[in-house]
Amino acid sequence: MTLTIKVYSDYVCPFCFLAEKPLQEAAAGKDVQIEWMPFELRPYPNETLRPEGDYLQKTWEQYVYPMAKQMGIPIVLPRVSPQPYTHLAFEGYQYAKEKEKGKGNEYNHRMFTAFFQEEQDIGDIDVLTKLAGEVGLDEKEFREALVTRKYKEAHQRALKHAYEEANITAVPTFVIGDTVLTGVRSKETLEKIIEEEMKKQSFRDFGEGMACGIDGC
Repeated sequence: MTLTIKVYSDYVCPFCFLAEKPLQEAAAGKDVQIEWMPFELRPYPNETLRPEGDYLQKTWEQYVYPMAKQMGIPIVLPRVSPQPYTHLAFEGYQYAKEKEKGKGNEYNHRMFTAFFQEEQDIGDIDVLTKLAGEVGLDEKEFREALVTRKYKEAHQRALKHAYEEANITAVPTFVIGDTVLTGVRSKETLEKIIEEEMKKQSFRDFGEGMACGIDGC
C-alpha cells in the first residue's frame, strides 16, 4: 500500500522551500504519495512581514542563506514588500489539485521558485495566472476561479484542518505515516522514517491483530 506523506507549508516560508529537495530525494523510487497541505502563517488581516525589516534580514543572514548554501539550493530574500498574503495562491492550488491529476505538486513547486528565486509577487492574480499557465493549467479558467473565489471554501477547510485537527503550529511539518516531524530534515533522516513507516504499514497490511482462540482463528 502506498505511504502518504503530508507536508504542511506556506509559500512565504523559506524553510518550506528548502525542505522540498531532501524530501523528493528521500521519496525517490519508493511507493509514496506526497501531498502538500496549506498553512497560512499570517492570514489576512494580520500584517505580513517586510523584507527590509530587521527580523527577516537577520533570520536570512543567520539561518536561511547558510542552510541554502550547504544544501546547494539557490534562494533569495524576495524584495516584494510587504510580503504577499498566500490565500489566493492556495486557492489556485486547490484548483490545480482538482483539475489536473499531478498538477498540485507541480504548481506548489512553481509557487516556491517564483517567490524565492525570481522574486515574483505570488499575491497578485496576474502573476498567479501566468505561473498557472506555465505548469499547464488553463489560464482563463484559473483566473476566473480566483476572481470569483470559487475555491475559497475548500481552502478554508484545509486551513481549519491544519489549525484545529492536525494541530500544526509551525511549518514545514511532515506527517509520515504515524511520525510527525517539524522543520527542515536531511534526506537521510526522511529516508529512515519513510522506510520505518513502510515496514509498519506492511506489517499491518499483512495481518496485524490476527489471533487464534479455542474455536479456531
